[in-house]
Amino acid sequence: MSDTRDEYHDLAEMFERSQVESYRPDPADPVYRKKRRRRRRGGLIAGGIVFVLVAAAVGTYLPLTLLAPVAATPAAFAEPVVEVPEPVAAPILPALATAMSVTGADEFPALAGVDGIFNATGGNEARPIASISKVITALVILTAKPLNPGEAGPTLTFGKAENDSYDKYYVLGATIAPMKIGSSMSQHDALSMMLMVSASNYAEVTSTWALGSPAATRSATNRWLADNGLTGTTMVEPTGIDPRNVSTPTDLIKIARLAMANPVVAEIVATKNAQLGSLGMQSNRNPVLGVDGITGIKTGTLDEAGSCLLFSAVVTVPGLDAPLTIVGVVLGTANSGSAGDTARNMIATVKGGFHEVKLVVAGEHLGDYVTPWEDTASIEAGETATLFTWSDTPVTTTSTIEPVGIAKDGTQVGSMTFTAGARTVTVPLELDGAINGPGGWWRVTHPRELLFEQ
Repeated sequence: MSDTRDEYHDLAEMFERSQVESYRPDPADPVYRKKRRRRRRGGLIAGGIVFVLVAAAVGTYLPLTLLAPVAATPAAFAEPVVEVPEPVAAPILPALATAMSVTGADEFPALAGVDGIFNATGGNEARPIASISKVITALVILTAKPLNPGEAGPTLTFGKAENDSYDKYYVLGATIAPMKIGSSMSQHDALSMMLMVSASNYAEVTSTWALGSPAATRSATNRWLADNGLTGTTMVEPTGIDPRNVSTPTDLIKIARLAMANPVVAEIVATKNAQLGSLGMQSNRNPVLGVDGITGIKTGTLDEAGSCLLFSAVVTVPGLDAPLTIVGVVLGTANSGSAGDTARNMIATVKGGFHEVKLVVAGEHLGDYVTPWEDTASIEAGETATLFTWSDTPVTTTSTIEPVGIAKDGTQVGSMTFTAGARTVTVPLELDGAINGPGGWWRVTHPRELLFEQ
């Protein structure tokens, strides 16, 4: 039975082969050849389309990635820490009260003080001012009898009444100078005897001559004080021998400014020696005149007041374009030497407080740029900079840093501005090293960064 099945199977295979062979197309058949050409053309067209599509894709992708601009990289940057010195220590002043004012230092707010007073000690109580009174008297006289710089002014002739004033102040223990009957002196020289020599008899005689009487002098002085807003000052006589002549430190600062604003008074109090009428060469009794820039103004000593000094100074500070002008007052020291030393310490406190603060050094590393393709360059200070300040004036820093794409070594990428008071310094920020563009392989393999994250 199995033999019969095998025979049938063999016959079926032979039949199938014969059928396939019988339908094999004839290559010479025109119909077959036409169909074959059609199939071949369709394959070529399809292949061409695929080729064009692939070529178009590659031709677009490669230029897009290879020529695409790179995004700018932001900086990782830290502003330098500026170390500010400790505040200037106030001097120990052996005085009942002091006050000081500085002009010419508007760039340094710490020196402006409060209401124009940079530094004050001992409160603002009214105290006896001794011969500082003569400064007020001179200003009142010049209000009534003004002089121009270099003018001698009218002549004062001295008689018996004037000569008697010498004896009056001699008895009181005041500073005096001869005033012989029949002698004379110009107004300018009489003012010099008041302010340089501190002769009390000249203060009384000259003010009476200018204003008419001691009572008229008091009235004129009170008006002058009121006109100048000196509400903390009382004057009962022109010399300062009376302890009821009092003033406050803040008023005395105003008086010092008024004195130095008057060119005649300013010239007299700055004079060390002068030939004054028939009295010959006279010396200024201010022991610190000309020391540490001191240009005046007036000393004073009274049992009830101790020693006092109303002073002015012109101080040159290296680093400032113009000198500083300082006015101040010292009240209630043991003697004139101590008053002068106190004034000098006050001036030294101002002058010694100026210094250069180091800000940054050229080449100092301040930050970095790190690109997505791992190219790096440092940010450094383009130059060394310092800032001239006073005491512990704070220094603030502001920076502008630009993101950077491709850049050469040394390219300026921003700046830093340091500010202390009204002074500023700007420092350029530069690249240390170049930032080059990414390579072709990175571009081809990072399309998202190049095309979609710009």
